[in-house]
Parts: sequence; structure tokens; C-alpha cells
Amino acid sequence: MVVILKPKDDADKILKEIQEFLTVRGLKVSEKKTKLVKATDGFDFLGWHFKVQTNGKFRCVPSEDNYKTFRQKVKNIVNCSNYGARVKAMKLAPLVRGWRNYHRYCKMDGSRFTLWRMIHRAFKVFNKEKKLNRYTATELIKKAFPAVSYSENRHINVKCNKSPYDGNMVYWSKRNSKLYDGATSGCLKKQNHSCGHCGLKFMEDERVLLHHIDGNHDNWKPKNLMAVHHSCHQYIHMGKTEKV
Repeated sequence: MVVILKPKDDADKILKEIQEFLTVRGLKVSEKKTKLVKATDGFDFLGWHFKVQTNGKFRCVPSEDNYKTFRQKVKNIVNCSNYGARVKAMKLAPLVRGWRNYHRYCKMDGSRFTLWRMIHRAFKVFNKEKKLNRYTATELIKKAFPAVSYSENRHINVKCNKSPYDGNMVYWSKRNSKLYDGATSGCLKKQNHSCGHCGLKFMEDERVLLHHIDGNHDNWKPKNLMAVHHSCHQYIHMGKTEKV
């Protein structure tokens, strides 16, 4: 756990308040795993590096360890001699898209996080294949490194008086629906933020899936879509087999 301190904060007082909060819930603070830091010093958490600059502006970027791990995964695929360029592009696309989506609310401008060096290296490897030329290699690069829009600090803030422990399921369900867009967001609003199968509200830590009612995944008409819990989606499809 990381405790962020403002200049006028008393570290011992804050740590005591946190301990009292957790004790009521049967938990306690681990001294070995708890770190007290100033917001202006910066810290790493869940793959991000958080820091409040001297001008008071908040900054968040992918952490150094997270970036190095991601870069190594890309390097392993690009340099693998067992795959052709098309297979490499297919394997890179979900990896790159997932990484960029995870950091979509960070400060991602600059050549480093545009992945220019990785893209340049992958292009040189792809272009060496006999069956490819620079045009086909460029098309594969676009598939391997899909663009994902980002908007710094546009994450959805939790209201100051709300807590996952307050039992306000309606608030957390509505907040969770804002994390989705497109058809999923539309279904959640239409279903009043409830599961279309079981009727229960969606909690913040529950994954929401889109279910195609007629089983046709090419039918994206609003009437054919239903937002359901991940567990409910598995239950709906349980035991279903293809007809021969």
C-alpha cells in the first residue's frame, strides 16, 4: 500500500486513521508493504508512475518496469524466427492494443510511448521477407501496432464521499457503466445498469459482456444485444453445442 502525503500532512496521524479504518473490516496495515511518500517525489503503482509536479499539476505515465516488460514481449515476437511477418502481426496486435488501452489515461505523447523505435525495428524485419515488399510490410505494421486514442487524466473520479464499503450499489453500477462505450454503454443505460439475465446490478469489479440474443455475432442491432455479467454469460452458453 502506498500512502500519499501532502506537505502539511502528519504521516503518523494518517497511518493511524488508515489502521482504524481497516481494523473495523478485519484488516491491518503491513509495515513491510506500506510506503509513505510525498506526492511530489512520485511512486510506481500497478504499472503506472504517479507524480505531482512542482506547479501542482498531476502527471501519470507508464512505469519504467512496465515499459521494459512490454518492450521485451514485443521484441521476443518480432525477433522470433519461428513466425512469419503475418503471424507476428497477428500476435502483436492484441498485445499492443491491450498495453495502450491500459495506459489510455496517462501522458502518452512523445516518441517513446508512440513506440516509434519498436515499429521501425518491426518494419525492417517484416520487409526482409521475400514475399513482402515495403507496401505490404507497412500494412502489416498498421495491423501489428493499432492506434488507440488517449486522453490524459480523463479517468472517472470517485466522488469524495463514496466508498466501495458504503453499500451504494446504484452509484457503483452507474459509475461502472461509464467505463464502457459504444454498444455496451447503450445496453447498460437501457437496462438501468442491471444484468439482462439475472437482473442484479453490476458492481465495480465485475466484468460486463455483450450477449447476442440470437447467437449471431454479426447481428449488432440494438434489439439483439444484452449486457450481462461474465458469469451469467457463461451460464447462458453452458451446454450449448453446435448442431451437425
